[in-house]
Amino acid sequence: MTTLTAEQTIEDARSRIDALDDRIIGLIQERMAVSTVVQEARIASGGRRVNLSREMEILGRYREALGRPGTALAMTMLELCRGRI
Repeated sequence: MTTLTAEQTIEDARSRIDALDDRIIGLIQERMAVSTVVQEARIASGGRRVNLSREMEILGRYREALGRPGTALAMTMLELCRGRI
């Protein structure tokens, strides 16, 4: 049975973290694109670009799942997805 050294364990874990970060970034970019579609459809139908009640739902979901830091994470994600206002 092979025992990993701390250095090997850290290197393996960091590789996994890098792969996860790549996936998270890709998902956020996909979310940004979908959000643009929603915003364009809302504006085209005479609505506002931002739906504050929907954003509050999203903030609540992140807060429930991740605690207080989840709210900050969701705020950053929403800011990215809004584009230039």
